[in-house]
Amino acid sequence: MEQPHYLRHVFLSKMAATLCVKLLPKPGWLPLTQSVRHGSKAVTRHRKPLHILKQKLVAVTKYIPPARVVPPGAYPSQTKQVQEDSALMLLMKRELEKLFQDCKMVAVVQNNASNAADMMSLKHRLYKHGVTIKFFPNQVVRSFLKDSIYCNMAPLFIGPTVLFVSKEPKVKEMLTSLRSSPQMTLLGACVDNTLLSAEGLVNYSKLPSVTVVQGQLVSGLAMLTSHTASMLQRHPAHLSALLRQHVKQQSPAPEAEEAT
Repeated sequence: MEQPHYLRHVFLSKMAATLCVKLLPKPGWLPLTQSVRHGSKAVTRHRKPLHILKQKLVAVTKYIPPARVVPPGAYPSQTKQVQEDSALMLLMKRELEKLFQDCKMVAVVQNNASNAADMMSLKHRLYKHGVTIKFFPNQVVRSFLKDSIYCNMAPLFIGPTVLFVSKEPKVKEMLTSLRSSPQMTLLGACVDNTLLSAEGLVNYSKLPSVTVVQGQLVSGLAMLTSHTASMLQRHPAHLSALLRQHVKQQSPAPEAEEAT
């Protein structure tokens, strides 16, 4: 009874092996017919519209970025406000006008957090050379410079600034005193009614003083005078020969006359 069942199992196994060998594709073999799917892909997910209450909630809670803050003074104001100067401002303006008239050097220096001790030491060093420090609000200085011939100095007055003034241009002494105060930055100066930058002040300090120039001029004139006097003391024949040579050099050459 068990033998036919066993034979049937063996027969089915061989049959399945034969079908697998025939139906499976061989290496390098492509089927003659291929199934191609036509038509668009079915979309199974659609975005559902929000409920009206949720739409209202989203609209109410939507983030609105704040408006960009424009710093004051970045754009000119459309309406000009005419503000009268106070009595204190008028007094400071008169003092500034007198300062620019009497002083030949007015330097603008930026104060970068200098303490009281350093400022007192700097005042003492500058006072030895006849240079004093003046404090004026930038608003008052700009208001004064706006209507004066020194209007080109207005851009220098930004932030905490002080003025170094002297009746005579003491540029070299001022630069020497500022070397020991790194917190003080020289921005520019007006020297003899001439606006100079920091580099221009350094070049100005390298020029010789007026006394030295006067001495050089006097020595040059004296040398010419002594040379003329020594020539006049020589024999008249030598002097006449020199004069003839000078006239000959000043007169046009014969070749140039023929060419003309």
